[in-house]
Amino acid sequence: MSADLPWATDGMAAAERVRRAAVLLAGLAQDGLTFAGNDYESDRYRKVAGLAVELLAAVSGRDAEELTLELGRDSGYATPKVDVRGACFDADERVLLMRERADGLWSLPGGWADPGDTPTTAVLRELQEEAGVVGEVLRLVGCWDRDARGHTPPLPVAVVKLFFLCRVLEQGEPDPLETLGVGWFALVDLPPLSTSRVTEEELHRCLAHHRDPSLATELD
Repeated sequence: MSADLPWATDGMAAAERVRRAAVLLAGLAQDGLTFAGNDYESDRYRKVAGLAVELLAAVSGRDAEELTLELGRDSGYATPKVDVRGACFDADERVLLMRERADGLWSLPGGWADPGDTPTTAVLRELQEEAGVVGEVLRLVGCWDRDARGHTPPLPVAVVKLFFLCRVLEQGEPDPLETLGVGWFALVDLPPLSTSRVTEEELHRCLAHHRDPSLATELD
């Protein structure tokens, strides 16, 4: 498979190949619209963006208008979105999870980094809002590509995920608008996970770094 289509393999399903190609097309179209030198070029890139949306709609079953709005939120040079997650463990090696309002499933506290945030500022804010935790960042566990890590369902944008090992300094109450609840869970007895946000394998990697601070940050 072409090196221009990251994480594609010969055994990948056709629909997933199309989705990843469409994500790249959407990014190329966004770049083209940003740097287009004339109306003719802009028109061509708008058509490329439209084709990318149609491909994404065809393989995802989502509405093309909805996808157009989602892809149109960003402007300028196309880059991956950044998702931050904070992993806290207690003395019994239980992990702190929060229950998502969006799907009723469980995840590490986290979300999109906002413009103006440093990565650590973003994850500490998410910990406080979603889990009621005043914490500190100990280290970066992993800088991972969402598609490469097998998160489902797939998204119409590229995402880089930053997982931080954190320590709880103070436990309070989460924002009720952000979460349905919080809890500490052993990794052998996890609740249903929101796999769009976190996988069991990622939790195990976080626990490995909790146990062994000498481990190097893991990179895709």
